[in-house]
Amino acid sequence: MEQVVNHDILTPINFLERSVTVYGDKTAVVYKDKHYTYREFQSRIFQLARYLLKLGIDKGDKIAFICPNTPPMLEAHYAIPLIGATLVSINIRLSANEVSYILNHSDAKVAFVDNEFANVVSPIKDELQQVKTFINICDVDTALPLGDLEYETCLASMSTERVECAVVDEKEIIALNYTSGTTGKPKGVMYHHRGAYLNAMSEVLETGINAKSVYLWTLPLFHCNGWCFSWGVTAMGGTHVCLRKVEAEEIFKSIKQEQVSHLCGAPTVLITMSSYAEDNNVQLDHPLLVTTAGAPPAPTVIQNIQAFGAEVLHVYGLTEVYGPHSVCAWQPGWDQLDEQALAASKSRQGVPMVLVGDMDVVDVETMQPVPIDGKTIGEIVMRGNNIMVGYYKNEAATQEAFKGGWFHSGDLAVMHPDNYVQILDRAKDIIISGGENISTVEVESVIFKHPSVLECAIVPTPDEKWGETPKAYVTLKEGKSATEVEIIEFCKSHLARFKAPKAVEFGPLPKTSTGKVQKFKLREQEWQGKERRVN
Repeated sequence: MEQVVNHDILTPINFLERSVTVYGDKTAVVYKDKHYTYREFQSRIFQLARYLLKLGIDKGDKIAFICPNTPPMLEAHYAIPLIGATLVSINIRLSANEVSYILNHSDAKVAFVDNEFANVVSPIKDELQQVKTFINICDVDTALPLGDLEYETCLASMSTERVECAVVDEKEIIALNYTSGTTGKPKGVMYHHRGAYLNAMSEVLETGINAKSVYLWTLPLFHCNGWCFSWGVTAMGGTHVCLRKVEAEEIFKSIKQEQVSHLCGAPTVLITMSSYAEDNNVQLDHPLLVTTAGAPPAPTVIQNIQAFGAEVLHVYGLTEVYGPHSVCAWQPGWDQLDEQALAASKSRQGVPMVLVGDMDVVDVETMQPVPIDGKTIGEIVMRGNNIMVGYYKNEAATQEAFKGGWFHSGDLAVMHPDNYVQILDRAKDIIISGGENISTVEVESVIFKHPSVLECAIVPTPDEKWGETPKAYVTLKEGKSATEVEIIEFCKSHLARFKAPKAVEFGPLPKTSTGKVQKFKLREQEWQGKERRVN
């Protein structure tokens, strides 16, 4: 391709080349007792790229990875797009049927599978229409359940010589990420190189990552490509610390041992961390920024994280926008707020990140912006550099998502006078009781304040008089107790009485692999055998 003096293709693959040049001997990746420098990291990526080329992979071909947050998953984020192919990173907690659907729908030709998840893939091998090659990733087990190809052996058979980047158009598809599919078949969300580049840079700008930063992989790399931190950390020459399982003891061990400065996770990860810290009297001895998204975090959750010495940054987005799109940017005046008011301010979804584009709250019927009064409810809509190309092989769903020239989030929110957005609910979660709107997020935030509550979720339950009323599902902290009456009365003392749950059920909450509570399962449970509520 002819060089152009005043233009270059935006692709996050180029981040690695720059960091190898500047930080070649610096540690790029840490996993257990393994430490790879940036130069070694790049050599492994070249070997993987060469092996894929040996298999006959062409530009645009889809390569699937079913793998936890170990080095091969990071390497895939560079080697696959380097040769112009598309990475399909699959949720490691999906069922065999779900994995089968994604592998077939994505047209994947090769599947790299960590041995822990081989038992999911083995039963469906005969159903797969295009996957011809399986490669075992033997991290915790040396068996070869999916044929005789093994990841490290495949890499070792290839040269470490440079592989030139095959990307000639920044709008080429870099990754295909599948949504959770809670209301139907999962949809394949197409990311291009330009969007991944700009979103990665937005992330590191907002979180302050630099060459001294150490990033712990508590966020699944299969989820929005790790919110693009898979590329952003590398861009700045930071260190990736891989973590196979997200367990509180391992998290804090890594934080101390590697002097971790940054990590990300859904509110459920924050809850796990704060509970462990409280039970084990943990106090950090160095700064740590915890970035959270996935569900609106209750102010109490933020307070609990800050109690052991971490700072919390709240961001907001969806798979369709490469992960985070907005950030609750810090305001100087917040220094004067008390702890509770500060946590409440930090729990808002905020303003668009600096490089991504635009965001507004609009009337769902007219598409006109709602009043900036912190009261009028509308839908969050977005547009800009990090909006997906569309849904793979689903033009109808793409057009529906892009109605009116905006991406429709499905999240209901208000716009505050300071131009900060705050989510009140998903459109499908808002409770309409006797004509009054009840935000489940508002009720959950109150319940989180109860000293015995670890987690909670509010869903609508049928009511003959009011149509539907709130019901609380609550998980209590270990060793703590509370009754249904106590929880309800606690809510009534902090909310308008009609917003308080009419019933409380105790027990663990169903969750996705990224820590989001699966409210749709709770709703289905409540409305089973009754007139169906729209999900």
